[in-house]
Amino acid sequence: MKNKRVKDAYTTKWPGLEGELKAKKINPSSLEVFIRIFKKEKELELWVKNKGDAQFTFLKKITICASSGELGPKRKEGDYQVPEGIYDIPSFNPNSSYFLALKVGYPNKSDKILVDGKRTGGDIMIHGNCVTIGCIPLQDDPVKDVYMLCVEAKNNNTSPRVEIFPCKLTAENIKFLEANFNESTNNFWKNIKPAYIYFETNKSPAKYSINAKGAYVFSN
Repeated sequence: MKNKRVKDAYTTKWPGLEGELKAKKINPSSLEVFIRIFKKEKELELWVKNKGDAQFTFLKKITICASSGELGPKRKEGDYQVPEGIYDIPSFNPNSSYFLALKVGYPNKSDKILVDGKRTGGDIMIHGNCVTIGCIPLQDDPVKDVYMLCVEAKNNNTSPRVEIFPCKLTAENIKFLEANFNESTNNFWKNIKPAYIYFETNKSPAKYSINAKGAYVFSN
């Protein structure tokens, strides 16, 4: 049985969202979801495709309505940072104090290796209620879309991927990052940049692994 919040979301919003998918020639029963988050721009992008399609199709952009910390990865518990890197959505919380919540798979292998201190922290969520101490907060209405799409993708035995960047890694923004942040942080951004470039070029997520030093290694 669906939680009341989820049931209400499906009743009030799913028919319209299903129509948006079908307008993009996406079959909800074959749905895959890909999410990109840009901290500086305060944007969450939703991309969708059918299983077996080579490329994702842009569905919509949602405003991230509050922020904490600064640009740069999360490296320890209590630093109020929003993580950066490549994650999945391992679970959902329909009973969250922050309306509906989707867990971001932080810490990943890279975060565990590069932790600054003893504890990485955790419980990073995409959620409603528009407040944050390190999560990705949305207004309650649009978080319904993210929640339902990712639930449907999970029901199709696919795992939504989330890529979180400090900003869109354009030449202009890279100059800004190099001028305002330290070498170590910029080296991390250079390490994850291939994921950004690959998706921009191919509309498909890059294949990757994480090495013993915590670096992302891309193999496309």
